[in-house]
Amino acid sequence: MEAFDIAIVGAGLAGNLAALALADSGRRVALLAPPARSQDGRTTALMAQSIDFVRDLGLWEEIAGVAAPLETMRILDGTSRLFRAPPVSFRSSEVDLAAFGYNIPNAPFLEGLERRIDASETITRFRNKLDRLTAADDAVDLHLDDGRTIRAGLVVGADGRQSEVRRQGEISVRTWTYPQTALVLNFSHTLPHANTSTEFHTEHGPFTQVPLPGRRSSLVWVLSPKEAEAMRDLPLETLSRAVEERMQSLLGKVTVEAPPQCFPLSGMQADHFGKGRIVLLGEAAHAFPPIGAQGLNLSLRDVMVLRDLLRDPGQTAAAIGDAFDRRRRADIQSRTVSVDLLNRSLLSGFLPVQILRTAGLHLLSAIGPLRSVVMREGVEPGGSWKALRSGLRERVARKQA
Repeated sequence: MEAFDIAIVGAGLAGNLAALALADSGRRVALLAPPARSQDGRTTALMAQSIDFVRDLGLWEEIAGVAAPLETMRILDGTSRLFRAPPVSFRSSEVDLAAFGYNIPNAPFLEGLERRIDASETITRFRNKLDRLTAADDAVDLHLDDGRTIRAGLVVGADGRQSEVRRQGEISVRTWTYPQTALVLNFSHTLPHANTSTEFHTEHGPFTQVPLPGRRSSLVWVLSPKEAEAMRDLPLETLSRAVEERMQSLLGKVTVEAPPQCFPLSGMQADHFGKGRIVLLGEAAHAFPPIGAQGLNLSLRDVMVLRDLLRDPGQTAAAIGDAFDRRRRADIQSRTVSVDLLNRSLLSGFLPVQILRTAGLHLLSAIGPLRSVVMREGVEPGGSWKALRSGLRERVARKQA
C-alpha cells in the first residue's frame, strides 16, 4: 500500500492548483481523478489576489499569453421595468490596481497545470475513481475503482458538486435550484473591448461579456431553461445576431466561434467544509451562480487557507478539517448569501425589491468611496480594511516626518 501525506480527489482547476500548492512544501501528494471526458470551453476570471497566488506557484508566465486584463467592470440595466438603475462602472485605477484580475480560458489553463503536475516529483497522479474511504488508526485508506488502495494522512475533496469524498465523509449538504440556465460561449467582434467587462442585468439574470485577448470575448448569458435550449440549437449565424442585439452592438458585429454549452443554475453548501482528516474545496463545498466572478476565486481562498493551516506546526492532520471549517465559514457563507440575493433580486417582480436594487446601484454610481469599498471587497475579502489601515499609517508617517 502506497502512503502519502495528502490525497486530493478531483483534478479540475481547484484540485490541480491545490495539488501544486500543497506539494510545494515537499509533502507527498496523490492526485486522483479519471481523465476529463470533454474539453472545457468556459473561461475563468481570476481576481488580483488569485493572480498573486498563481504567480507564487510559478504558473503565471505560462498562461499570461491567453489571459486578458479586466480594467473596467460595467453594469447596465437591461430590464424593461418601471424603476431602472443607472449605468455603473468600476475602474481598477480607482483602487490603485492595474487590473481587477484576468480572464483565462479554462482549457489551456488546465493543460498547463497538468504539465506541471506530470513534471512534479512530489505529486503522483492516479487516473482512477474513488470507490470508498475507510478510516485507519492514524490515516485514511482510499480504495480505488481498480482494486488498489492508497493511504493518506489528509484527504482533500475537490471532486465537484456530486463529491464522493463528501458522501463518504458523511457530510450533509443543502441544495437549491434557480429557474435559470447559463448559456456559455466565446465570440469575436469588430470593435475593441478596451479590457472592459459589461454585465447587462435582465429579468432572467445577468448577460455578462468578459474580454479575451484581441477582439474576442467570453459570454455567460443567463436565461430561462427553455430559452437557453432554444438559443443553443440556433445556427451560429442566427445566434451571433442575437448576441449582438443583446449587446446593443457595443462591440460591433459579433461572430460566435463554436456551439455554446448550457449549464442549469443551482446552489449548494456543505454543512461542514471539513471534518477530522477530510477537507472539502471548491464545488465539493460550495457552489452558486456565475455572478461577480466569485466561484473559483472563493475556491482558491480555500486552498490558501488550507496551505496556511498545513504550515502551522500546532495543527495536526487529525483535526485540520475542523480548523479549516472554522476558518472558511464566514467567507463562504457571506459570498453565497450575497450572490444568491443579487440573483434573486434580478428575478423578483416584487416592486420594493426592484426599488432597493435600483437605489443600491444609484448609490454606487454616485458615491466614490462606497464604490471603492465594494471594489476592494470584490477583489479580496477585507481588502477595504487593509486599504484603510495602510492609508492611516501613511498619514501618521507624513505627520511624524
